[in-house]
Amino acid sequence: MPVISYFGPQGTFTEQAARGLVPDGEFLPAETIFAALHAVRDGRAEAACVPVENSVEGPVNATLDGLTEATALVAVAETILPVQFSVLVRQDATDIRTVASHPHALAQVRQWLATNLPEAEQVPTSSTAAAAQAVRRGEYDAAVTASVAAQHYELREFVGGVADLADASTRFLLVRRPGWLPEPTGADRTSLMAVTVNRTGALAELLTELSFRGINLTRLDARPAKTHIGQYRFFIDVEGHIAEPRIGDAVAALHRRCSMRFLGSHPRADHAPSAGEPPVGNEDFVAATNWLESVRRGETV
Repeated sequence: MPVISYFGPQGTFTEQAARGLVPDGEFLPAETIFAALHAVRDGRAEAACVPVENSVEGPVNATLDGLTEATALVAVAETILPVQFSVLVRQDATDIRTVASHPHALAQVRQWLATNLPEAEQVPTSSTAAAAQAVRRGEYDAAVTASVAAQHYELREFVGGVADLADASTRFLLVRRPGWLPEPTGADRTSLMAVTVNRTGALAELLTELSFRGINLTRLDARPAKTHIGQYRFFIDVEGHIAEPRIGDAVAALHRRCSMRFLGSHPRADHAPSAGEPPVGNEDFVAATNWLESVRRGETV
């Protein structure tokens, strides 16, 4: 039975994602994303499940940093979970003056909290489940968390199905030490990290290598390289598998131009084909020119 570490504690969306990715696993909760990844690096776990991006709040920076700031790990699978929260309270709760949760969770229910609990203080915690634990200990009045946390921590659901955006979702990765990759499926994702020199056109040159080969870029994020001002790590996701000739050629071309780290190739959880863009017509050029002139006159932004 494989040991799977995950960003815990028990009762988080990450635990739900881990159990979906490896149903027969033995699950090891970790206090932080870095700790979950470290359990794989030091051999205590075969793989780790960590969140990588949210449709509302964007990239999970701790995961991006954790994948690049120590020995290499590669993603071999992913899953996307719809994210709706429950507001949990103690069984005897009558008044809610403090609401705790992970900052990403609080951001995804900001409007709901403003409407329904406008006087409650919002308190960030290390995870949604950590917020539930704190509520059980009496430190806060309510927690915004996954509904499963109510079972783990003996709390009462004050209200369920909470989300400012009905289709909000989070993508999770299953990562392990290098040495094995899933076979191409025809609907795959390849992830890379690149560090370019700080000069004009350096990033454009990397993107040109992808465009020239007809490779669809699905994500581009930047994180400080933590060396000096102006130096960044670029995180790149593309459609395709490293085993495909055009993807392999592109990755090799990028490696010739900058410092690279391969972060994995695996089946995509979202199999919908990319929507094609309509051709640009003369009216689009006119509209763009008019908009630019309006910005220059200070009339719009």
